[in-house]
Amino acid sequence: MRRSWFGPRTSAHLRLVVPRALAALLVAATTLPVTSPVSAASVASATVVRSPAGTAAAQSYRVLQLNLCHSGVNTSCFNGENTVREALDVIGARQPQVVTLNEICRADLARLASAMGDGHRVFAPALRPDGTPVRCVDGDEYGNGIVFRATGATNFSGVHATQDGGSERRVYVCAEFADLTGCTTHLSTTGTVAMAQCKATVALLRDRGAATRPTFLAGDMNMKYAPLFGQNVQNCNSAPFFRKGDGDVQHVFAASMGFERTDVIPMRYTDHPALLVTLTRP
Repeated sequence: MRRSWFGPRTSAHLRLVVPRALAALLVAATTLPVTSPVSAASVASATVVRSPAGTAAAQSYRVLQLNLCHSGVNTSCFNGENTVREALDVIGARQPQVVTLNEICRADLARLASAMGDGHRVFAPALRPDGTPVRCVDGDEYGNGIVFRATGATNFSGVHATQDGGSERRVYVCAEFADLTGCTTHLSTTGTVAMAQCKATVALLRDRGAATRPTFLAGDMNMKYAPLFGQNVQNCNSAPFFRKGDGDVQHVFAASMGFERTDVIPMRYTDHPALLVTLTRP
């Protein structure tokens, strides 16, 4: 006769025969620690990411690139005083840490610096083939500049080795702080020349970026990203730099910095939008 799992049906002897594997699980369960309910506050605190002790969190660093077409030579995009006023409005609204400027007159720089707390500024004129400065229609020097909110930088600038043979020799200009280097340039309208100028400038700055020094180059490169025809500006980029652009010819290259976002801001009184690239730095 098959023996039942149950013995004699008396209160003294009634027992449950449990399979061995299930019994082991039940025993293990009795040894688990008792935990308190998880509160909403504890969940919220668990998602906070804090910097390691002794290190600072990354800071946003906004680079505003402007081509103002303010020489007066190109009458199709020259709008006089309106252009500078619009640039001041954009600076006031966006509060960048630095503004890089192409196609400006030297006197414009001081006016724009007033919206940047009169921080460090530097200007470099574009040059004629004979080495004299290119002039705005009012006789002022024409070229490129940078305005920072910070102070205490040293400057360096130069003429690109490769030129297109036209009436304007293209230049670059930079400011170097103890912990950051920033530059701007306005490259040739001849694609192959612009590419050579771009690659040379990135190479000039590469050692600074590779040494974990926050470094950026912003400007009107006169090259687009992945165009159907012409030079692809991305071919200028090389490690440790990355590139962000306005969908047209203005770009920012950065190294030893992070990236947050790009904003392209329409401008009424110049032929280029404002390009605002928000980077991060230690």
